[in-house]
Amino acid sequence: MSSEATNGEKQVKPIQIDFEDIHLRVITVPLPAGIYGQVAGLTKKRVIATQFPVEGMLGKSWLDEEVEGKGALVMYDFNAAKTETLTSKVSDFTLSRDHKTLAYRSGKRLRVLPAGQKPDEKHEQSPPSRESGWIDLARVRCAVVPTREWQQMYREAWRLQREFFWSADMSGVDWQTVYDRYYPLLERVATRSEFSDLMWEMQGELGTSHCYEFGGDYRQPPQYSVGFLGAEFEWDEDAQGYRIVRILQGDPWLEDVDSPLNEPGVNAQVGEVLVAINGRRLSRDFTPGEALLNLAGVPVELTVRNAQGETRTVVTKTLRDESMLRYRDWVRRNREYVHEKTNGQVGYIHIPDMGWWGFSEFHRGFLMELTRPALIVDVRANGGGIVSPLLLEKLARKRLGYDVPRWGKPMPYPYESVMGPIVAITDERAGSDGDIFSHAFKLMRIGILIGKRTWGGVIGIWPKSLFVDQGLTTQPEYAFWFYDVGWRVENYGTDPDIEVEYAPQDYAAGRDPQLDRAIVEIQKQMEANPPRLPDFEPRPKLPLPKGLTRKGE
Repeated sequence: MSSEATNGEKQVKPIQIDFEDIHLRVITVPLPAGIYGQVAGLTKKRVIATQFPVEGMLGKSWLDEEVEGKGALVMYDFNAAKTETLTSKVSDFTLSRDHKTLAYRSGKRLRVLPAGQKPDEKHEQSPPSRESGWIDLARVRCAVVPTREWQQMYREAWRLQREFFWSADMSGVDWQTVYDRYYPLLERVATRSEFSDLMWEMQGELGTSHCYEFGGDYRQPPQYSVGFLGAEFEWDEDAQGYRIVRILQGDPWLEDVDSPLNEPGVNAQVGEVLVAINGRRLSRDFTPGEALLNLAGVPVELTVRNAQGETRTVVTKTLRDESMLRYRDWVRRNREYVHEKTNGQVGYIHIPDMGWWGFSEFHRGFLMELTRPALIVDVRANGGGIVSPLLLEKLARKRLGYDVPRWGKPMPYPYESVMGPIVAITDERAGSDGDIFSHAFKLMRIGILIGKRTWGGVIGIWPKSLFVDQGLTTQPEYAFWFYDVGWRVENYGTDPDIEVEYAPQDYAAGRDPQLDRAIVEIQKQMEANPPRLPDFEPRPKLPLPKGLTRKGE
């Protein structure tokens, strides 16, 4: 809208927009290529935007709390034809209605400035004040009545399901009746965890997967985390210490994904005895785990005795969590086992989920293992995600030919394609996109699927709805349908071609019957149709025409 003064009053005139060929009247804002978040216009022909760095996703979760903003607030001035970075460490921003005042957030900090003004760098870490622009959020006080808050959160969660559930008829569930059934129970809820239980029960009436509620305003108790050494020990009565039975092997270039006992200078060996930690003597009753209580991620002093009876003291830093190390060690041992059983003819990869971690793990193993004639793909305990089509696309590639150089080995076409058969292993812990991968693996006839029926949850979510206490509720929005079974993967899963149990006694004995069966089946296929490089001879000969050869030829 535009306005002009008439008799002391502003007369507002409507702005006329010519929509014809409007898509051709585009002006480029000459900012460099990058990842941009928000874009907004300012007065005096200026544009501001948040620009974020290109970075990887490994080790991150969509549940992670942002500590500090990573974006830069940039401004382009059309009058001066120049770009300027106003400030850094920005998460997001908002403008006043007249676009003259800007408020931006950096993690949990909030700042208000004149829009388009570059703040003084000396105030970046200054305390809240009018001069610095930082808002003193510690002054904000509000009274919270949890029971009233839970009532509002209950209504909101119920409403979000009503508006976003993938089927408008709520899959035949009388959703108002569900509301009326559970709402009176709020009077009995006394804690946040009890409210969470009630939410799961209420949303569970939909009988569908991916209907979650977690997080929220919980009071955190004191944390006394146990440090880990990435090894397994057994008490040795004769040695009066804990003998090292196994040292896990991870990624030595990553501090948190390898055993501290593998650290240079520690050089602990299987068979040596751990006798003390931080000078405290270990015993049958005083275990390494107890000695490492509240010592996660800190240097500790280990007293170790070797086979010759010599004792040494070394210092190393404990792990806060050894789950990633144990995962890496498990994959490595499976891969070595497959190589050993097949004389190096079959490769092995495991895909832990269908997110950025699984995408990374797939390529880490696939690019190395596809040089072998056949491949076992393990998706047991796959946590789901969104990348299954990208992985299936690569596994489904069929070799059509080779790019043959003079020097070096022939390269397959399409590139990154497996020469021979592929077998997949799945189980009841493979869910969501792990379900989808397993079912599509069969539909696409990539190979045999071995293991157990999958989890059976393929109605996807878009986690975006936060409660007032920062808890999260999800609405199943995207239901999956297949040509062969329709909707029936949800609440059922997909059956393997060959069912193989993995009993507790197998695990206790160190056996993996599902992996063993995969090896047997893939070897059968290799015997029936041995994968091998074609004979590229004779190579084409293109001699010169007669009469153009050298004398004497």
